[in-house]
Amino acid sequence: MESAAIFAGLHPTPGHHHHLLDPSRTAIKLLPPSIDKINFSPLPLKLQKQSHFTSYIDNSAINSGNFFRVASPASDVASELADIDWDNLGFGFMPTDYMYSMKCSQGESFSKGELQRFGNIELSPSAGILNYGQGLFEGLKAYRKHDGNILLFRPEENATRLKMGAERMCMPSPSVEQFVEAVKATVLANERWIPPPGKGSLYIRPLLMGSGAVLGLAPAPEYTFLIYVSPVGNYFKEGLAPINLVVETEMHRATPGGTGGVKTIGNYAAVLKAQSAAKAKGYSDVLYLDCVQKKYLEEVSSCNVFIVKGNLIVTPAIKGTILPGITRKSIIDVAISQGFQVEERQVSVDELLDADEVFCTGTAVVVSPVGSITHQGRRVTYGNDGVGLVSQQLYSALTSLQMGLSEDKMGWIVELK
Repeated sequence: MESAAIFAGLHPTPGHHHHLLDPSRTAIKLLPPSIDKINFSPLPLKLQKQSHFTSYIDNSAINSGNFFRVASPASDVASELADIDWDNLGFGFMPTDYMYSMKCSQGESFSKGELQRFGNIELSPSAGILNYGQGLFEGLKAYRKHDGNILLFRPEENATRLKMGAERMCMPSPSVEQFVEAVKATVLANERWIPPPGKGSLYIRPLLMGSGAVLGLAPAPEYTFLIYVSPVGNYFKEGLAPINLVVETEMHRATPGGTGGVKTIGNYAAVLKAQSAAKAKGYSDVLYLDCVQKKYLEEVSSCNVFIVKGNLIVTPAIKGTILPGITRKSIIDVAISQGFQVEERQVSVDELLDADEVFCTGTAVVVSPVGSITHQGRRVTYGNDGVGLVSQQLYSALTSLQMGLSEDKMGWIVELK
């Protein structure tokens, strides 16, 4: 797969204007203008480091007559940003220009995908995703540097996690290479929606779902891999300020032998009741316990949790009920590189309440310091309600790396331009 062919020929469907580019401000000049979308095979072609989309050419496409070209970037590819208030960007959905879609049948492999204008998708009422929850999602971000470069953070890790989840949910999945190339294409197609440096990021949401119709309980006959994007700011309204958590003792996020260790959609619907109740009482989110002994930490609704005691950082071990977070994995490596001792093991509520600091990690939140924990009516505060030194140190180290402000000694950053 390469970026030239997929951008050529994309244009608004007649009479369908919502969620589309304003014709007077088209971000990409597309040639030829006679088709709505381009099919392509996401094969490994070297992504050339050129500004915008000058000439990414697939020789096999030329030989087969399927050759499309994209105009020179000098004047034809608009570099202006989307007209939104970048200074007040929250964490919410905002329609952008393009989405990516790829389908395959059960028992087969994904092979061809396409970029198309963002819009609603069509599903049978009997689709596996709607009836039996056969679906997964991922989340990652793209950042804009001051020099115009665009950065992705460890996209191959998301691809690998999606494959693991797909195996658990009886679904075919794109290869790691297909996933990463599809992400690159989607980000470049929506470049004008990437916030300016320091204003936020472009949140990337890959979905894998059973889109085929199925009535009896069984794997769907067809699957869709889809990617859409949205510019975002901070996940918690507090930003890099302490959040307040409440420990949930009755409802549980996952059970041993279940699907808590994969990013399937049902894991998140299951936390909505407890989360909504907590927010109604003024808490930021919920911290869940194990469902067997009900005294060991698992995770927050959508992020992993860490505690700090002196030079020791501890996080619950991955044992099938906790999502193996990519930010979690990265923070562990960063902390070790900075001289901290890190342990992955059971963490009791008592140890949590005795910690010096507590923080959460996730793609959306990155690192979020915890200002207080409330457990069975007892409220414990950390760091005089300020951001803890360790939380701040790890947050700064990781975000500087993600945004290209520090040297990538880990080899985690993928540059798109």
